[in-house]
Amino acid sequence: MNQRDLVLGKGPLGSAIVDHLLEHGRTVTVVSRTGPSGPPRRGVEHLAIDVRDHTALVAAAHGVDAIYHSAAPAYGRWAHELPALNRAAIGAARESGAVLCAVGNLYGYGPGSSPMRETTPERATDAKGRLRIRLSREMRAAHDRGEIRAVEVRGSDYVGPRAGHQAHAGERMLGPLREGRPLRPIGSADQPHTWTYLPDFAATLVTAATTRSAWGKVWHAPSPDPLTFRDLATRIATALGAREPRFAVLGTRAMGLVGVFSPAVRELRPLAYQFDAPFVMDSGSTQAALGVTPTSWDRIVTAVVAAERLGHERPRP
Repeated sequence: MNQRDLVLGKGPLGSAIVDHLLEHGRTVTVVSRTGPSGPPRRGVEHLAIDVRDHTALVAAAHGVDAIYHSAAPAYGRWAHELPALNRAAIGAARESGAVLCAVGNLYGYGPGSSPMRETTPERATDAKGRLRIRLSREMRAAHDRGEIRAVEVRGSDYVGPRAGHQAHAGERMLGPLREGRPLRPIGSADQPHTWTYLPDFAATLVTAATTRSAWGKVWHAPSPDPLTFRDLATRIATALGAREPRFAVLGTRAMGLVGVFSPAVRELRPLAYQFDAPFVMDSGSTQAALGVTPTSWDRIVTAVVAAERLGHERPRP
């Protein structure tokens, strides 16, 4: 029997999910606005669909076992697009009967929540945090009503090959290290912070989607011990043989000034609390219940450096 899954979005995490599914013998359909990019891969089909197109998405979901919802627009389009994406994913799961496994993050917990556990109250007051709370509750409500089978996995900031240009530990860190320029972390470079390795996030999503007892709950992707931005950048620089990192921290006040001219910085300013105080996620319950364990920092850094030295990673799915 052919086992097939649907992945919504082909960004950093969507790509990692596809990698994990292929490694476990699944075939995958990837839905994105732009369709295929890079050379074709055996076992992967691409469809160019706006995920908000209910009819097209339901057709794509026909006969799949699980839908992995990793589609995410740029920060500036969250308020306009994320609710529609969430409704479309729920609708596709309802019509197809597939398990819906949604990618979540930690924004809903809000400032002062560290260490964050799945039982931590969601008390965010910023717009993005309140939106994440709303989306999570919409999906949970549909599950509780018996309309769909759903599960959510939350992770912290991405680290690893293919983390992307916007990730704090992606090109925003690697570019300056490569070129000898100062790094510009927001908030602080010296607060403990949880980083989630993309392959570990993907493994947790797939495990949660295929474990009946996990459904209807929120899980935290197993992540290694927290590191400050400074410690992480220094570890990677050392492994690369690059010069010792220099830092020019972008504080909240400076972000307000820069944000007048930079939409990207303006969108990040409400999230500065994640770096100017401890931002630590506890994933112990996931490790105990689902048997997924975090990759060690040594292996993560080795993977990041290997990809950086290649100049590019494997083609995206």
